[in-house]
Amino acid sequence: MVTNATIIRAFSAEHASRLTQVSPKQLADWDRDGFFPPEHASEDRGEALSRIYSFQDIVGLRTLAILRKKYKVPYSHLKEVAPELEKHAIRPWSEITLYVLKKRVYFAEPEIGKIRGVKDNQYALFPLESVAEEMRAAVEKLRLRSENSVGHLQRRRNVAHNSWVISGTRIPVRSIKEYAAAGYSIAEIIREFPSLTEPDVEAALKHAA
Repeated sequence: MVTNATIIRAFSAEHASRLTQVSPKQLADWDRDGFFPPEHASEDRGEALSRIYSFQDIVGLRTLAILRKKYKVPYSHLKEVAPELEKHAIRPWSEITLYVLKKRVYFAEPEIGKIRGVKDNQYALFPLESVAEEMRAAVEKLRLRSENSVGHLQRRRNVAHNSWVISGTRIPVRSIKEYAAAGYSIAEIIREFPSLTEPDVEAALKHAA
């Protein structure tokens, strides 16, 4: 069983896009507009790995993708209701169970439990699927790699701008080198990239050298 203790807790913008089906451009636009900034981000967004998303972010982004693509909720409406939802939760898109009726977002008021529209008093009909469970399964699948890929590097067309990556992942060798140059030990690098193993990091550092 996949639990909160075993799931990956930090995701690059590239992984966030793959998991949630929100395009990299959309992620950048939402960050710039202040609509959905990542939980962990440096002030200089031009730096490598300057936007790191938490698992809560992944759930929230997937919720927004479902609202927009499946239920056709306009982005203008999502921006309009976000401040109201934030009165009830710090990260409402992942912490609040949402409902949809006629392309409008509804939620269960914590105080009374009644489901109401954020901007009106109509009742909703259908709850969203369990996005958190869907994302846990997707994250666990992301972690799976073949044994033959462990400790090896590869370079494939259109993957990480054709740069060298750890086999079976999209983690650039240069990112491992940057962490090592910053003084991170192999164990500390693995904590930053839970899908990697010690042979992966050693292979990356040997290649970088």
